[in-house]
Amino acid sequence: MALRIHPEGRPFVIGGLILGVLLGLIGWLFSPSPWYWGVVGSVWGVIMAFLLNFFRYPDRPRPNDPNSIYAPCDGKVVLIHQTFEARYFEEPMVQISIFMSPLNVHVNWAPAAGLLVKKQAHRGHYLVAWHPKASLLNEQTFLAVVGEPPERRYALRQIAGVLARRIATYPDSLQWIEQGQEIGFIRFGSRVDVLLPPSATILVQVGQTVRGRLTRLAKW
Repeated sequence: MALRIHPEGRPFVIGGLILGVLLGLIGWLFSPSPWYWGVVGSVWGVIMAFLLNFFRYPDRPRPNDPNSIYAPCDGKVVLIHQTFEARYFEEPMVQISIFMSPLNVHVNWAPAAGLLVKKQAHRGHYLVAWHPKASLLNEQTFLAVVGEPPERRYALRQIAGVLARRIATYPDSLQWIEQGQEIGFIRFGSRVDVLLPPSATILVQVGQTVRGRLTRLAKW
């Protein structure tokens, strides 16, 4: 299967290819020593390998299980705890935090279907994404989603990390989103929090590796 590159990454990949052409022209015009080709070629190769891996765009089947909540991204579960969601629902919820390293796929998908009743960006800090206070202090986008029935509701936070400087969120407020729909992308290294009602049954544990669209986080 051919490698697909996410649209968010195409400018970076094209820029990397242009850089390679320019470095090749410099070598051809000025005939540098083999040291140049070895060092520069190796560095360029590492950069391109990183970009192609980071912006890969996997073709995964969309889940169709209204009784389940799926992982919104690839990564590792770093936190599961009770918290109070104060931005929309104003009630206790269970928070599941997933850390995405720079080696993970960084596409974000909707864990479950519902109406996007609130979408709000928050400016903030850039603590390491696995820091416990990252959910409160880091730059992030907050989404509140109400499903059918309304008891099937959840919140989602796309959180920037040390390297992340762009959070893309595609749906607009008051838009219906389907389970497994692509809802955003974060670069480079970040975290996603899913907040669920206490009645949800959690199916994952801290330290577990999950895959977006494929791993069930919980069930209603």
